Amino acid sequence: MAGSPTIASLFAQRIVVGVAEFAVANQSQVTISTYALGSCIGLVAYDPAAKAGGLLHLMLPDSTLSPDKAAAQPAMFADTGIPAFFNSLGGVRAQRSRTNLFMAGGASVLSGPDSFKIGERNAVAVRKMLTVYGCRLIGAEVGGTVNRTLHLDVSSGQLTIKLPDRVLTASLA
Repeated sequence: MAGSPTIASLFAQRIVVGVAEFAVANQSQVTISTYALGSCIGLVAYDPAAKAGGLLHLMLPDSTLSPDKAAAQPAMFADTGIPAFFNSLGGVRAQRSRTNLFMAGGASVLSGPDSFKIGERNAVAVRKMLTVYGCRLIGAEVGGTVNRTLHLDVSSGQLTIKLPDRVLTASLA
C-alpha cells in the first residue's frame, strides 16, 4: 500500500549528538546526527566490517585551557575527545585499523574577522590526533563560512552532509 511505513522505518532510531558529545552504535536501524557545526568539528567514524560507527562533536582543540572541564566533558576537546571516542568505538566492535574517518565543520562563522581561528585550529588538532593514532581521513568538508549538519546511516556507512546551499554524500563503507 502506497505511503505505508516499512517495518524498518517503524523501528528506525535517530541519535542526536550535541556539542561536546559523541555517540557510537552498531545497530542497523540507527542514524547518528549532529546539527549546525560551525567552528566545531564533527568527526565521523565507520568500520564497514563491524557495521559500527559513531560521531564526535568537539568544540575546542586543546584541553589545557580547562583541565577540569576536560575531565568532566572530554568530548569538548580534540585531545581528550578523540581518545574517548575511539575507546567507545571499540565497545561496539569497531577496530581502528579498519575504521574510515571523515571530518566536517571547522568554519569561521563569526560576522567579523576571526582572530582566534577556532575552526581552523580545531581541524589542525583533529588531524594531529589522528596522526598520533595512526588513522587517516578518507574525506573532509571543512573551513569556509557555513554551518554543516551530518547524518551517519549505521546500516550502510552512508554519510550525508547538509550545507545551506547543497547536500553532499560520502560512503564510509
